[in-house]
Amino acid sequence: MRNFLTKKISKRWIGFFIIFVIFAITIWSSNKIVQELKREEHKRVENYARSLELVSSSEFLDSKTQDFLFKLIEDNKSIPVALVDEKGIIVDTKNIDESIVKDSVQLKKYVNKMKSSEQTIDVELIGTKNYVYFKNSKLLNQLQYYPLIIILLILLFFGFSYWYFKTIRDTEKSYLWAGMAKETAHQIGTPLSSLMGWVELLKLEEIDQTSVIEIEKDVDRLKHIAERFSKIGSTSELKQTDIISTSKQTVDYISQRISKGIEVNFATDVEEFNINLNTSLYSWVIENLMKNAADAMQNKGVLDIDIKTKGKFVEISIADTGSGIPTKLQKKIFQPGFTTKKRGWGLGLSLAKRIIEDYHKGKIFVAKSSKEIGTEFKILLKK
Repeated sequence: MRNFLTKKISKRWIGFFIIFVIFAITIWSSNKIVQELKREEHKRVENYARSLELVSSSEFLDSKTQDFLFKLIEDNKSIPVALVDEKGIIVDTKNIDESIVKDSVQLKKYVNKMKSSEQTIDVELIGTKNYVYFKNSKLLNQLQYYPLIIILLILLFFGFSYWYFKTIRDTEKSYLWAGMAKETAHQIGTPLSSLMGWVELLKLEEIDQTSVIEIEKDVDRLKHIAERFSKIGSTSELKQTDIISTSKQTVDYISQRISKGIEVNFATDVEEFNINLNTSLYSWVIENLMKNAADAMQNKGVLDIDIKTKGKFVEISIADTGSGIPTKLQKKIFQPGFTTKKRGWGLGLSLAKRIIEDYHKGKIFVAKSSKEIGTEFKILLKK
C-alpha cells in the first residue's frame, strides 16, 4: 500500500514538473522574442535619429544618399516617436494617434510619459541639441502579454481536460454501481420468492404463528429492499408525501434493530408536511445514515433525528455522538467504493448522495464532525 501511494505521489510530482517546464519554456522563449524585437525597434529609431542629423547637417549629400536617408526616416510606420528641442518644444511627431496630436495638452502629457520611459536618443540638428523620445510599438506591447495569454490557455486546457475525464470517470462509475444494484435486486428476487412461498405454507401449519409473523415482516422487508435496488438507475417517481410520518416510520423501524445502548430521539417543528418524495428511496437514505451512526458509536451513544422547515427547504438532521470523521476524509465519504470499514463495498453514502441530489434535487453533506462531539449529517429537500 505504501509503495502504491509513493508511486502515485511521484507521478503527480512528475506531472507538476512537466507543467512547470512548459510554463518556463513558454515564458523564456516569449521573453527572448520580446527582447529581440525591442532591440530591433531601438535600432530603427536610432537610424531615424541619425538620418535626421545627416539630412540637417551642412555636409554635401548626393541625391541618392538623401533619398536613402529620407527612406530611413519614413521607414518607421509603427513606433511612436516625438522630436523635442532643448527648450522642450515639440518639433515633430510620428505614429502618435491623431486625436492626441491635435490636443496640445494631451500631447504634452503623452510626450512626458515617453520621456519618463527613458527611451531617448540625443540628436544635433542645425547646431542645436534635440531629443528623440519613443515608446514600444503596439505589436511589442501585445507580445509582452503573450506569455500570460499562453499560460492562461494552457491552464484552461488542463482544467477542461481534468473536468472532461473526471466526468467520464464519474459517469462510468455511476453506470457500474447502478448495474450492480439492479443485478443484486435480480439475484435477491429468486430466493425471496421461495421464502414467500414457505411463509404461506407455515401459516397453514398448526404451530405458534408469532415466529411466522416476524419472519413474514422480514421477508416483506427483503422485498422492499429488492425494490429499492431495482429503482437505482431508473427514473424515480416523486409523489406528494408526508415526510414527517415517513421519517418517523423509518426511524422507529431501525430503532428496534440497532443496539439498545443507543438512545434515539426524533423531533420535528411541524406534525405534518407534504413534499415530492420517493418514499422507498428516501427511507433507504435515513436507514443508511442511522446504521452508519450506530457503527460510529460502537452501539452506545445518542442519535438525534431532527426535522425543521426553513425557508424553501426541509432540513433533516441526523447527529450522533460517535468518533467523528477526519476532515481530510469528509469529501471522500460520498465517493463510490470509499469505506473506512473492514467490511462493506462503500456504496451506502454514494447511493444516498445519488438519491438525494440526483433524484430529489436536494443536498446532503456533513454539517459538522469532530472526535469530541460526533458527526452531524444534513439533508436539504425543496418544499
